[in-house]
Amino acid sequence: MAHYAFLNENNIVTEVIVGKDETDTTHDWEQFYGNLRGQTCKRTSYNNNYRKNYAALGDTFDAGRDAFYRPQPYPSWVLNETTCVWEPPVAKPSDASFTKHYTWNEDTTSWTEVT
Repeated sequence: MAHYAFLNENNIVTEVIVGKDETDTTHDWEQFYGNLRGQTCKRTSYNNNYRKNYAALGDTFDAGRDAFYRPQPYPSWVLNETTCVWEPPVAKPSDASFTKHYTWNEDTTSWTEVT
């Protein structure tokens, strides 16, 4: 079983479906599903074997990187070119845990402890 993401004209994910595994070589399944729906279709994977990250609604598909990535959470965060995951300019405090929580403060570009 495989998963496929449908993209709009701006390469934004509009839907993710379960489809045929590409080990079934009777079709190019991306092309098959894309033609069926009249949209670009790209395979995605829960374990990130395809296109860096599992596609979700609202994600962007970047053809140059052949990767899906989430919308930028904050203006100061930068896309990691290797993982295609947004990263804060300051690392989360090392004492963050199940009992100590932090939230990002874009105004100060720092982490703030949630009390």
